[in-house]
This record gives sequence, C-alpha cells and structure tokens, in this order.
Amino acid sequence: MSFSLVAAACGSDSDSSSSDATPAATEAPAEDEAPADTEAPAEDEAPAEDEAPAEDEAPAEDEAEAVPTQGGTLRYGLEADVNGINPASSSLSSPGLMMANAVFDTITAFTPDGTVVPYLAESVTPNETFDVWTVKLREGVTFHDGTPLNAEAVQVNFETQRNDPLVGLAVRPFFPAEGAIELLDDLTIQFNLIAGEGNAYLDGVFAGQLGMVASPTWLAATLEDPTLNQAPVGTGPFLFDSRSEDSITKFVRNDDWWGGDVYLDAVEFLPVTDPDTRNELLFNGEINALQTTNQASVGDLQDDDSVQNLIDENGEESFAMINTSVPPFDDIRAREALAQATPLQNYRDLIGLGIASDANQGFTEESKYYNPDVVQQGDNPERALELVAEYCAEKGTDINTVLGESTATCTDGKINIELQWSGPSVVQTRIAEILDEGWDNAGFNVSFDELPQDEHILQTAFAQYNVNTWRQFGATDPSGDNVWLLCRSISGISLNWPRLCDEERDALLLAAQLETDEAVRIGQYQELAQKVNDAFTYIFFTHTIWDNAFAEEVRGVCDRTNADGEPLLCATNGRTWFDSVYIAS
Repeated sequence: MSFSLVAAACGSDSDSSSSDATPAATEAPAEDEAPADTEAPAEDEAPAEDEAPAEDEAPAEDEAEAVPTQGGTLRYGLEADVNGINPASSSLSSPGLMMANAVFDTITAFTPDGTVVPYLAESVTPNETFDVWTVKLREGVTFHDGTPLNAEAVQVNFETQRNDPLVGLAVRPFFPAEGAIELLDDLTIQFNLIAGEGNAYLDGVFAGQLGMVASPTWLAATLEDPTLNQAPVGTGPFLFDSRSEDSITKFVRNDDWWGGDVYLDAVEFLPVTDPDTRNELLFNGEINALQTTNQASVGDLQDDDSVQNLIDENGEESFAMINTSVPPFDDIRAREALAQATPLQNYRDLIGLGIASDANQGFTEESKYYNPDVVQQGDNPERALELVAEYCAEKGTDINTVLGESTATCTDGKINIELQWSGPSVVQTRIAEILDEGWDNAGFNVSFDELPQDEHILQTAFAQYNVNTWRQFGATDPSGDNVWLLCRSISGISLNWPRLCDEERDALLLAAQLETDEAVRIGQYQELAQKVNDAFTYIFFTHTIWDNAFAEEVRGVCDRTNADGEPLLCATNGRTWFDSVYIAS
C-alpha cells in the first residue's frame, strides 16, 4: 500500500505534489512578508471545496467559540498495522505514514493548493537544470533524544534509506553511486541527481517518507537492534510512548517541539481491518477518528451529522494489478483476457455503490492530465474466452510458479491463477468473490490468498503473486509516481510491482519530470496513460475515496501552518497530521 514515495501503494495505497507553476526556489518568506493567502484546492491536486471546509469558511457556532486547549487523547482507527515505523527501512503504507506523521517532521510540506513550502528546511533551491538541489535547514531543531538536526543528520538518513533493500529502491535509481549528497555547511546539504536526469518537482519528494528525518543516533541503534524500528525517534510534535503490534501504538505530547504548542496529551492508533467495525467504534465513542476507503462506510459517515468528514477523491486509484514476470501473465494475451473477463460493472455497482467514480487510468476526469481516449477494457467474457483458448493451446503446459513448481498454467482449457488481497476484511473478501465470479465464467480457475497488509506488500515486492487488488498512483504531481513504472525499479525486490519494463515509457517519464511547459507536459502524461492501458498490467476499477472522519469534539485538523505561517495541506491519501489538533470541551 501507499510507502509515500516508497509504499504509497497499498495492498487491496504518495505524498508527492507540486503546484502548476514553473518550479522555482522554495524559500521561506522574509520576516516582514505576509504569509501566502490560502487558495482553494486545485481540482486535480487536493480535496474539492465541498469535501473539506475551506479555511475562510464560517465555522459552526460552537466551533467559533472553541479555543485550543491542551489535554485529551485522540484515538484513531486505522485500516491496518505496519511492520515498523522507520522511514528509512519500513514499508509505510497509509496507516504507517499516519503514525509517522505524529513523530517525524518532513523537510518540505504542501499547501492546500499543492505548492511546496519549507518545513524543517528554511529553503530548498534547484539549479537551472534541476539536477542539483540545495537544502538549508532551520536552526535550533533537535530530535527527541537530544541529537541536533543538522546537515550530517540528513546525510545519515539519506544514506540509510539508500542502503535499505526496499526503501532504497525509491532512492538508488535517481542518484549516482558516488557524490549523491554533499555537506556545504552545518545546516546546508546539496543533493545531486544523476547528471542529465533533472527533476523539476523533487522538492515534493521531501514532503513524504523520503523527507521524514529520523534521529541518526536512533537509526544507528536500529541497525544493531531491529526491534527499535517499533520505537521511532524524530523531531515531531509527539514522542513515542508504547507499541503493541496489531493492538495500540501510543505517542505523547512533545512539550519542546520546535514548531510551537501541541495541544493533545496523546495520540493512540488502533488497527481495525474491518471497515464496519471501525465505523461502529467511532459511532459508539470508543475512538474519535478513523480512516476508510470503503464506500458503504463513507456513506454511513456522511449521513451522521455528528461526524466531521475530510473527503479526498483525487488521490489513489483502486485496481487489480498483474505480475508479468511469471506465467501466465508474462504473455499479454493472458493479461488482456483477464481484463476482458473482469466484471467491471458489477464491481462498480456493488462495491463503488455510486459513491466512488469509475476509473480507467491514473488521472481523474477533473485532472488536466486526463486522457479522454483511454478506455478500461472489461465486461467482455466472449473476447476473454477467445484469448484464453489461444493462450492455453500454445502455452498451457508452462509452469505458474506462484501456484507451485508443478502447477501448469492451464487445466481443462482454463488458466490457473491466484488472487491475493489484504485482510481480514469482509469487503475485500466480497471483492474477491465478485472478481472470481466474472473470471471463472470467462476461462480462469482462481485460488485465493488473503494476507495481512504488511505481508501482502512484501509478497508483491518479491513477485509472489499473479494478480492482486491494490491502491496506488494519485501523486498530486504525477512525477511522484515514476518509481512504480520505471524499468530501473525492477530488481529482486521491486517497486515496479508488475515488473514490466518499457524503455519508451521510461523516456517519457523522465522527460515529463523535467518539463516545465504545461501544454507539453499534459501531452506527455496523456500519452503515458495510453501506454499503461495498452500494457494490460492494471485493471482500473474506481477512483479511491479516502475519508478521514472525526467525532464532533475534534478540532483544528486543518489549522496546520509551517514556521512561516503558511497554511498546509491537512489530509491526503488517508493521512492527516496532529500538531494543530485539539479536543473541544
């Protein structure tokens, strides 16, 4: 699921964003400069105005009278747990990134309109070709263990991430083996991308997992004792207190936070994999916040006047994803057959419920990058059966190693495959049943594999799947999704999960990440959407709806600012922040 740049994807979920303007130096305003006005979110970059209250929207009467006060515990229901909370080594899906937001700060952050602004940094400045970026840190920031935040600490974080087998897949492909980072002084770092592969939108990467800065003292300790990955140490508004995996993870207020006052006494995170149960806990007052992508749950939450909903429809996509590295799906005919066999309308009616909009690519219809000519194939069992018959006649004795070293790809004229998803979840099981019904009737024998979310991610990274249900894409700036598609992201473990290499697609991706002419860039991403469609590696279902729901006493979620007073994005792809949150009495 979605690790920001690393696992922004989620089994069965990036924090990458940018403004529409030509990128320039990301500078802190001068002391006498007024903070930038809060702009309405762009349609393809952040929740629409009717999805979350705009900052200048008149609050409810009782909210207008509420004054932030310290005290109280926010109990947050998450869709799953993760295998660690270390931004340098953990596969942080949406729940993991949520917990990380409590304890870590990022080098940059996003405003509501998707502009990148400094956060731990004082400034972030590119050269003319966007392949050298200089980061100047704020002075006087310390980690929870007393270690100072300085250029050396950022270097340790970068090198630890780059050397990690999994997280490093989001770093190594873009930086040279030598000279990737230089320390210019105690607070200034220079990042050097591969020469000739500039990225005009790199500052947005520093707002996600790769921009979370952990204590270098703690990072060194985790290499000696990996259990410390469960006890993170950052610069953030909350300190780690305790963690019981698959039960409760607790953080307590950091009274010495560099960013100012923190109101909550504590934040507790509870993984609850079933969305109906999560809703009931909120309605019954046992938790006072939750995240969900389940459409029925979203509808119930919106129908309850006591619940505040932050809706994001412009992020990730929900789809089936196909592994091309082993039979049968190393053959495009088998991939197209599965797409044609997919009961798209049943999925969209029974799971989307008219709440989630139909998807056929990684861009919503409101996005300037949307390609109206792209059509998601499906609901065509006759064509699927033709392709299955053709495949089985030629390659039916090939071995599907996911199912076992002796399992042929075809039995009695049907293709044998495994469908994997994360759970336990009643909804995900229902999705599997809907897909199986369509696929079985169109030439596929389907076996099931339900796994906990963290194991599901690792199985996908190691290509131990045929097809799975997944969430991904949706970076505010699409260059943030390059890591999922580039050939260089394929290795023993891979972030190019389908393991499809297309050199022409790579050239298009690298050109688009450097392009600052909007008209040219739109054409590039529309061409990309068609290439992805033609490869039959993703079967798009719906645009994911994320709802971060809060009990009526929870306030201040969208009152975040950076140290310069600039308003910040408060929810994206199921994740919120906690430094401005308080409980109204």
